[in-house]
Amino acid sequence: QVQLVESRGGLVQPGGSLRLSCAASGNIDIIIAMGWYRQAPGKQRELVATITLSGITTYGNSVEGRFTISRDNAKNTVDLQMNSLKPEDTAVYYCHANRALVSGTMHLEVWGQGTLVTVSS
Repeated sequence: QVQLVESRGGLVQPGGSLRLSCAASGNIDIIIAMGWYRQAPGKQRELVATITLSGITTYGNSVEGRFTISRDNAKNTVDLQMNSLKPEDTAVYYCHANRALVSGTMHLEVWGQGTLVTVSS
């Protein structure tokens, strides 16, 4: 079994920065891709950013240039550095693992419990 545990979000002023971290626990062999999604009230969950084992990154249109995703393959962690935050970035942020091989069993998708980020003055 694999679990994803996110760091606590918080309240940030517009223009501020925040860093989210996520750690995968369990007897993990490999995780193909890790990333972050978010869901604002009344909206569908959307892609924030993903990163593959080889470091290929993908960003949602609304965050590209402001957010940076990184991962440590040895530690099975993924971080999201969020800069120039806007009120519209307010959402619950979810850590995501795509294709996690755990004790020989492939888990296609694993989600964290989510952490709230509020951008407001």
